[in-house]
Amino acid sequence: MRRDHPSTDYHNRRVTVMGLGSFGGGVGAVKFLAARGARITVTDTRTPDQLAESLHALRGIPIEHWRLGEHITEDFITADFVVVNPAVTRDHPLLKSCRERDIPLTSEMNLFWQHNRGTVLAVTGSNGKSTTTALLHSILQQTGRRCWLGGNLGHSLLPAVEEIAPDDLVILELSSFQLADLEKLQVSPHVGIVTNFSPNHLDWHGTLDDYRASKETILRWQTPADIAVLNADDAEVSSWPTKGLKLLFGLNDHGQWGIRWNGTSAVWRTAGRALSFPLHTWLTLPGRHNLANALAASAAALAVGADVAAVQRGIETYQPLPHRLQLVGTAADRRFYNDSLATTPESTLVALDAFADPIILIAGGYDKQVDLSSMARGIASRTKAVALIGQTAPVLRAAIAAAPQSHTMISPHLPDFETAFAWAVSQSAAGDVILLSPGCASYDWFRHFADRGTRFEHLVHQWIAAPT
Repeated sequence: MRRDHPSTDYHNRRVTVMGLGSFGGGVGAVKFLAARGARITVTDTRTPDQLAESLHALRGIPIEHWRLGEHITEDFITADFVVVNPAVTRDHPLLKSCRERDIPLTSEMNLFWQHNRGTVLAVTGSNGKSTTTALLHSILQQTGRRCWLGGNLGHSLLPAVEEIAPDDLVILELSSFQLADLEKLQVSPHVGIVTNFSPNHLDWHGTLDDYRASKETILRWQTPADIAVLNADDAEVSSWPTKGLKLLFGLNDHGQWGIRWNGTSAVWRTAGRALSFPLHTWLTLPGRHNLANALAASAAALAVGADVAAVQRGIETYQPLPHRLQLVGTAADRRFYNDSLATTPESTLVALDAFADPIILIAGGYDKQVDLSSMARGIASRTKAVALIGQTAPVLRAAIAAAPQSHTMISPHLPDFETAFAWAVSQSAAGDVILLSPGCASYDWFRHFADRGTRFEHLVHQWIAAPT
């Protein structure tokens, strides 16, 4: 019978880490395994220059063999087990070879889950999960309990897992890729939060049903002692099954258990009692979508014992995450916002709704095989001009031009990001917002979304220093 995960005794075991990555998961796995005496091979198709940040983080760590710029079969079929980067598709031929030889496949998150003793609160969703996760962490830090923040946010908790005590709270952002792998362990968090659901990552999952099934892992293995915090405004998410206590959040008040926005305040209802508080006055993040994120985080925190005072302190002291509708700077009466983490059409649409001022948008990127028609209509109706970048630029250009009553200025072909930024600024006037909110992944022109956002910030600071 094939083993679904390796033994937890790692000393002298041959481990291949497939896909070092740039967001901490691969580095975390290597550090964790090296500290326990594993014989590690790191293999990644990218070059040392492309992996410079991760390689720097591993200086001094004993690694038996490096294989960069390629994968070879020998590194996989001779391993005792393989740690797979979650972005690697499950039908990869090398993973198939491992399965045929009964070589266990695992991931950084699965390793963490097997060793973690703390109470897990986890957030998933097609949009808003990073901000909701960080808001929840900020609130729970005000309760006096020790809190840990990690997962898909880019920080691996695996190297520190033995420091996490049973009474600690672990707040995780979980992607569909991570959840697909966690299904092998048949685990769900004590508190599972789902912000929303819409088609995404179909290039990896293949079908919408597979994407949905991965997301539902966050609830599938809950018990009656667990809690599900679900979006009441998302008809699909609110109906997802769970054995846990279901608490709903939303921007419309239906009077059910959970937390709602009634137009003037947040209302928290459980077991026949209602509590109102002015959540919106504590929140500095723009847009109704961020009010929804704050409602979700507040519901989860209140459900595990936080009081309203902790919610207030956590929301008021919250520091916005980079690349998430982040104000980069203001100059010549123009505001520049970095929303590079907007990698779905829905996230770009909510970003457009966050502003009343005219918007010059930079959008497009890697093609994940999702429908961009709704995004195109939103761009056509909500922007003054749009600079289109990456693989999806031709499709978006045609769809925006064909949208009813489209009056937005559409860029010509733009060969690179610097040209796109310059074109966008040239279309702007005093009072405008220049917004990077691509609605697509970044892998065609950039290493990752953070690279794209950092490039935007650099160009903004250059322009502010010497506007043209």
